[in-house]
Parts: sequence; C-alpha cells; structure tokens
Amino acid sequence: MNNWFSSTKHHMIRWTLGLLIVVLLILHAHGSMTWEFIDSFENKLYDLRLNLTVPGTLDSRIVILDIDENSLKEIGQWPWPRLVMAQLIDQLFDHYQIDVLGMDVVFAEPDNSSGLKQLELLAQRELSQSLDFLNHLKQLKIQLDYDNLFTQSLQNRRVVLGHVFTENSQTSGQVTSGQLPPPILNAEQTRHYGLHYFAGTGYAANLPQFLDKAMGAGHFNSLPDSDGIIRKAPLLYGYQDNLYEALALATARIALGNPPIQLGFNELGGQPHLEFLKLADRIIPIDNKMQVFVPYKGKRGNFPYISIIEVLRRHTEQKELQDKIVLLGTTAQGLLDLRATPLDKVYPGVEIHANLIAGILDQQFRYHLPYQTSLELFLIIVIGIALIKLATFSPLIATLGNLGLIVGIVSLNMVFWQFYNIIFPLAIFLILTLSLFILNMSYGYFIESRNKRYLNQLFGQYIPPELVDEMNKHLGRKFTMESENREMTVLFSDVRGFTTISEGLEPKELSELMNDYLTPMTAIIHKHRGTIDKYMGDAIMAFWGAPLLNSQHARHAVEAAMEMLTHLTHLQNQFRNRGWPEIKIGISLNTGMMNVGNMGSQFRMAYTVLGDAVNLGSRLESITKQYGVQCIVSETTKSAVGNYVYRELDRVKVKGKDQPVAIFEPVARRENLSKEVFDEIVDYEQALLTYRQQDWSKAQIQFTYLQKKSPDRLLYKLYLERINHFMQYPPGKNWDGVYTFKTK
Repeated sequence: MNNWFSSTKHHMIRWTLGLLIVVLLILHAHGSMTWEFIDSFENKLYDLRLNLTVPGTLDSRIVILDIDENSLKEIGQWPWPRLVMAQLIDQLFDHYQIDVLGMDVVFAEPDNSSGLKQLELLAQRELSQSLDFLNHLKQLKIQLDYDNLFTQSLQNRRVVLGHVFTENSQTSGQVTSGQLPPPILNAEQTRHYGLHYFAGTGYAANLPQFLDKAMGAGHFNSLPDSDGIIRKAPLLYGYQDNLYEALALATARIALGNPPIQLGFNELGGQPHLEFLKLADRIIPIDNKMQVFVPYKGKRGNFPYISIIEVLRRHTEQKELQDKIVLLGTTAQGLLDLRATPLDKVYPGVEIHANLIAGILDQQFRYHLPYQTSLELFLIIVIGIALIKLATFSPLIATLGNLGLIVGIVSLNMVFWQFYNIIFPLAIFLILTLSLFILNMSYGYFIESRNKRYLNQLFGQYIPPELVDEMNKHLGRKFTMESENREMTVLFSDVRGFTTISEGLEPKELSELMNDYLTPMTAIIHKHRGTIDKYMGDAIMAFWGAPLLNSQHARHAVEAAMEMLTHLTHLQNQFRNRGWPEIKIGISLNTGMMNVGNMGSQFRMAYTVLGDAVNLGSRLESITKQYGVQCIVSETTKSAVGNYVYRELDRVKVKGKDQPVAIFEPVARRENLSKEVFDEIVDYEQALLTYRQQDWSKAQIQFTYLQKKSPDRLLYKLYLERINHFMQYPPGKNWDGVYTFKTK
C-alpha cells in the first residue's frame, strides 16, 4: 500500500507539472490569457511557411504604374498638377486601353498650381475693368481648371479612387477632408449583424466632384502586426459604424463587372458569424475583424512595374497595358509608401493591393477554420495527455515519440497550408510538445537519475545494470537495504576439490582460473535476474527475489543453475586446452522465507540473506557430491518450478535441521527430455518406492539393473550400499526412509 501511494505521488508530480503546461496553453488558445512570445513565434512560423511555399511567378494581369524616382525627377515633386493626372488617365484609357485603374493616392485638396485662382483675383480687383483680360480669362479657365480637367478624365472610365482612414487618439475632434463613397454596409446593418471591425476616427478622402465621376473608391489602410509586419489587410473598414470597402476589393469588384458584395454567415454556436464575403462567384474568407491574409505571390516584383513617365511619353508598348488592371502607386522612398512584409522588409504598399486583387480573382486566400479555437483546444488536451503518458516509457521511446509527433504535426500542418489554404496554429503545438519533452527529460534527469544513482550506489555491486534500470522504472517503490522478510530462492555453488586445484597452480594461474570461472557464472546469474550475495573463495552465493520483487524467483534460479552447468562444459574444454584441471562444481537451490537486507557491523555491512531457508540451501550444496550430482534443489523449489522433470534423490535431515526434507536433481525441461532418460527415471522411481517399502531383495534387483544401465551414476551405487546395510541391520517398522547427515 505504501508503495502504491509513493508511486502515485511520483506520477502525480509529473502529471501535475505537465497538466499545468497544458492548462496555460489552453488559456492562451482560448484568449483568456495572452502569451506574447507564442504569438510572436506563430508569426515567425507563418512567415517561414509563406517563404517556403510562395509561387514566385510573375502575374501580368495586374500592372503597377510607378511614381518612381525617375518620374519625380522628370515631372517634379508629388503631388503633381491634376493636369498631368488627367493626361495620364487619358493616355491609359484612350491609347493603352486598360481595363481598370486603381489609384493608391488621395486627391483631398483643390489643385491651385495652374495660377487660375490668382487670375480670378486680378479679375475681381486690379483688372476688373479690362475687357480683354476678362474675355481671355474665360477661355483660359477651361485650360487652367486642372480639377475640372481631372474630373472630366474620370467620367465614364473604370477608375477607383483611394482614401485613407485616420486615428487621432490625441485629439477630441475628428480630422476629415474630402468625401467618403457610399458605405458597403450602413450603421444600422452593422449593428444588426453585430459585426466587429477596425474603425477610424477621421479620414482623408477625395473631393466630391472626383468621387462623383469615378466608378468607385476604396481605402488603402494597412494594419501591421505588433512586430511591424503586414500579414493581413482589412477588406472592410469602419467609420461611424459604416463599413467601407478596400481599394483592392473595389478594384477587383469593378474588374469583375461591378457585382454587389454579399455577406456569408455561418451559424456558429447559435449566433450568426460572418465567415466570408462573396463577390460574383468568388468566395473571400475573412476573420472576425474583416481581414484577409495577404496572398503574397513572392518577394517584391511579382507584378510588372512601369514608370509613369514612360506611359506619358508612350514609350511603353500597348500590349503591356491593354486590358490590364492598373494600380497607380509609388516605390519612391520619399513618399513613404514602403512596408515590411513576411517576404521583404522594404515592400511597396501598392504591390500589397496587387496581391489582394490577384487573390480575389483566383480565390486564393489562406484562412482560419471557423471552429478552429474549439479544435485547437481539443487537440491541445489530447496531445498534452498523450505526451505526458509517453513520458512513462523509456527515454528512447519518449524521444522518438516526441520527434515523430513533431514531424507529424508539421507535416499535417503543411498539408492543410499548401493544399487546402487552411492556416492552422503551429507554434502552440510545437511549444506544447517541446515543453513537455523538456519537462519530462528534466524530471527524468533530476529525479529519476538521482534515484538511479541512489540505486546504483546501493545495489550496483550486487545486481546487473538491467535490474537497476528496471528498479528505476518503479519510482514509486521504495528500495532500501533495510532488513525485511520475504519468500526468496537462494543458490550456493562451490568448486569441488578446490584445495587440490589451488595446490597445483601458480598463484597467478589460480587467479586467472577463478576469474575465468566466476565471470561467466556471475553473468549467467545476472542474466536470470539474480543478485550476487558474495564470493567465498571459490564459492558463489546468490539469491532471487530482492531487492526487486520477483514472483518467478524460483524458476529464474533453476534456469540459472542449469545454464551454469551447461556453460561449465565449455569452461572445462578451455581449461583443459590451457593445461588447467577440469573443475567440477556443486549447486544447491532452496526456496523459502528469508530475511534480506544490509547486515553486519558498524565496521562492515553487506546486503545479504539470513534464515533457516538459507542455511538449508548451504547444507544441500555440501551433499551434492554424496549423491554424485551437480545440482540439488529442495522440495519447495521443485514445487515452485513445474516445467522441469526432477529425479528425487532422497529424504534427508541435514546437520542442524530436525525436520526432514525431500531433495531433487533437476534433469531437464519437460519438452527437452528424451524417452531414454524418461524411462530410466520411471524405473528409478519404482526402485526408490520399493526401497522405502523395505522390500530389500526386490529393491536390490531394481537398483542393480539401473547400475548396469548407468554404471557411472553414483546414486545407484549409494542405494545398493544402503540396501546391503539394511539387509544386515533392518531399520525397523517405524523407519521413515529419511537419511540423517551427521556432518555439514
């Protein structure tokens, strides 16, 4: 029970720490708690995936008309006279026959660069009486009213003007200029649908006469993430609860034939949730702030750029612009329309609009699933629990499992990304996997390694490393050297005639012989989960069942003893080849209750076993040579290991024991026993029964027959000697067949 509580405690610590990580990540995914480093990591992984998968191909459907440094040098600083802009629009539609023109600029103020205003003041004052001047001024007004010329150039042309919303949080008033176009959704509709969106406190828009003649207008607001990178763009932007479309959306809408923008709702959790915009047959997935992920085609320059000065001078071939969507913008650094994107830190803002238009035309937008948060929470829980459970396996399996999981998460994420345009969170799952892996490895190093070092210090000299590793897995079980009583099996092994052997060898040779003998024998005992108690010169004492509990201690002990005898044959051949004597050994096994623990004195301690069962095991080893066998097991050991065939040797009372015990020789596994040996054992058991019935004459005949078949077996000779003795000196009717040894 104590072991169970201790084991539960260790597992609870690991589970608690692991679940704490899971809970923290759940809170982040749910939005109850924000961890900025996770969002930052997710952004970096988004950028990495984007850089790895962008097509990088040139899209010639959309052309960027560039207010570049060369144009500024030729025409003058921006803003240019509206006359130039009127000429440009005429050139584009009349000569180059473009399809749609989107203008990433604002015409919020009247153009007085022609001097017309000053001439009109002269007409009202100094030259009010000059009829020639007044008549000539009437003719000049047509040529010098640049705003009117620009207005005329917009008429009946597929032109989309631009405007920008501003946020002025430092002033209480609204800063506005120009006029906004009609909203896509009015305030009543946005409140009805309960929509969420970004909103401005002011705006800079175009003069009413321009807006009246243009086919449409859209905002060109961009909203970078916290790191300054533009990954998303709002397709609808709010002002006073009205929603206005983006320049890219308006331009694409005109290019598609000016269809209405439809709202696509999804009933999520019983509440209508705006999931997408529909433009003709194009579906545009948006998030809860009316944003889309910009479908970047590649680094800067994935759309054709043409300098405005080249168009004004007609140096550009007509086919490069004919039937194209044209965006007017700037790459000049002085005009401050350069942005940071995942692909390039200096990226023209006008090309962002080009990417958005291309995405609308191709329906190529990556998006989040509408039920993504719920799925994310579910996966965090499932993966988290699986990883905590995985930590209970070996470090190798845990490591391979974590690596496999990371590969699986990344691979599946990339499949969704590349083939289904689904953006599924990656950072939070990598952080979950790595955090739990580091936790488990750290826990294993600081807790389990400490436990393993402790076990090594306690038991390393007695048991093999494999058992120490197994003990280490049972963190909840307390392994100590404190004395305790349990059922175990003890083994004693001794080299016969060791004194004679040692007298015939040089000290160095004797040392080599013992090393060559004890090393493989110890390895066999360790192989079968045994614990070395001690070496006593040429003798080995070992036991099974401690420090690690082992319900099969008797079976492992018998298997070890049989393998030791098998290996002895190989050692005898090796020793013979080296000129050493062929050693013979005796092995005894006994199973019973024993006291095991660290015992000794304050000067020297040893992890050992004591008790009557141990003493009996020792006595049995000493009588192996009396019966001419190499191994003797007690009746308790024989009863515990039933898959072997045994030859009953005798019933004996050993020195220091009053109770008789049956002793047996393990012969072989049942499946390996030959018919010849089986028949001999059957004949022997019948002879032994006759002997115990005191039918001496018949027993003598049976044992004589057995001795003739196996003349080298000392056991038959021993019983014939006893029979001869009992024929002369009958033991009496109360004889129980037990032989008593007077010496150890």
